[in-house]
Amino acid sequence: MSAILDRASASPTQLQRTPAQRAQRRSVLFMRWLRKIHLYVGLWGAALGFLFGATGILMNHRAILKIPVEKVVQKSAQLPLPEAAAGFTTPDEMAQWLRQELKFEGLQVSSKAEPPRRVIWADRELLQPARWTFNLNSPHKGVSAEYFVGNHDLQVDTRDATPIGTLTRLHMAVGVSAFWVLLSDTIAGGLIVLSVTGLLLWSRLHTVRLTTAAASLAALTGGLWFMWTAT
Repeated sequence: MSAILDRASASPTQLQRTPAQRAQRRSVLFMRWLRKIHLYVGLWGAALGFLFGATGILMNHRAILKIPVEKVVQKSAQLPLPEAAAGFTTPDEMAQWLRQELKFEGLQVSSKAEPPRRVIWADRELLQPARWTFNLNSPHKGVSAEYFVGNHDLQVDTRDATPIGTLTRLHMAVGVSAFWVLLSDTIAGGLIVLSVTGLLLWSRLHTVRLTTAAASLAALTGGLWFMWTAT
């Protein structure tokens, strides 16, 4: 019944088209949609894509060009612990206290505990107490701390990022919020969409070009897989 209605509502021109003409029309409409998707995704990623590209170049050449990424504000400072520190039973509890003590506003706070172990020092074997390490990160600042269980203080290193350093930390999603991570994912997803739509626009859906693109991608994937497994 629906087929009869569609045929009745179709124009005489549509009824006169051959299957090959209808397939060609669908291909043309599909190519138009591909161009629109390619255009708008490209507009969305233009600004942040420039930011990620520029910071990527800076990260690749920061050692050769001696680009200042961060500056040390305070190195190896000894932060005394309060009496309440004796009640810290886990590194996470001390990490929260350290965050409040330093008035750190970053979002990423991590801690790690290492059990006691025997070490060689001055030709003598000693028992090193449990070691707790902490990392507090924000886009413009970083703090690392080390504490040996039983000590009355902990060693703290504080670093402030330069403006270029802040951009590179944003590039690497260091100390950022979940919103920035999702925003960065949209740029990565946009690059994938641009690559796929660009290949389809280049091929114009011709079988030979599609086969060439598929073979090239398969060869590239195989080469990357071989390099990955060889290392």
